[in-house]
Amino acid sequence: MLVNLFLTLLVSSAIATDKESSLLRLDDTKSVKAFIDSAEVVVIGFLENEENRGYKELVAASQKVSSVPSAVCMEKEVWADFKIESDTIILFRKADNSKEELVIAKAKKLDTDGLVNFISVNELRYITEYNQVTAVGLFNSEVKAHLVLFANRGSKDFTELKERLEALAPEFTGKLLFVLINGGVKANYKSLNYFGLKSSDLPRVGLYDGDSDMKWLLPEGEISTERVRDFCHSFLKGELKNVKQAGEQPKTEL
Repeated sequence: MLVNLFLTLLVSSAIATDKESSLLRLDDTKSVKAFIDSAEVVVIGFLENEENRGYKELVAASQKVSSVPSAVCMEKEVWADFKIESDTIILFRKADNSKEELVIAKAKKLDTDGLVNFISVNELRYITEYNQVTAVGLFNSEVKAHLVLFANRGSKDFTELKERLEALAPEFTGKLLFVLINGGVKANYKSLNYFGLKSSDLPRVGLYDGDSDMKWLLPEGEISTERVRDFCHSFLKGELKNVKQAGEQPKTEL
């Protein structure tokens, strides 16, 4: 009886370990597209086989960054539909309708930590919390305009405002990136100051245009979906260019 129980536990453990050390297999174009559409950010390793460079690293990285679904496609007929010529790991994201490619043959060094960093840096979501890691991906994106929610984490309206803008963000895919800056973090004081804000002024909504290096604040008042949507459309129509910039100091005569 004890022997049978031991063998059962041993087999169960082996199955669990096998599942943990493998990736979801995508065998056709339809399943690849469905996987890409299944989450805001996903990673797919287009790798010829499990022995090839990159597979073990992707398995290990996927366990460390569990918030990003990962899979593998080993069918070269499918690769052609995505214009992939050699082993490549691709991160797909909806926030800016973009993707980041890591071509294995061009990578001088490929290890788990490097792959974790690749995923973390490029993990842009419908609303991305700003920090030293995500800043790289935000400013490297082809979308240079950022709608920014400044709010203090832990405040009574923090979660509600975040969810409200997260729901609005898909309307502006490819046009604006929605960014959350926690005003309660000392490292973010510089960003607040850039908009002429202090932690006690929050919550506020701002908009930064990387192409012109201009910035504006949504006038004080309720941060409703309608007001933020109108603010975004005003920017896209070019109507904010003549509006006073945020943090702009009045000029004085010498």
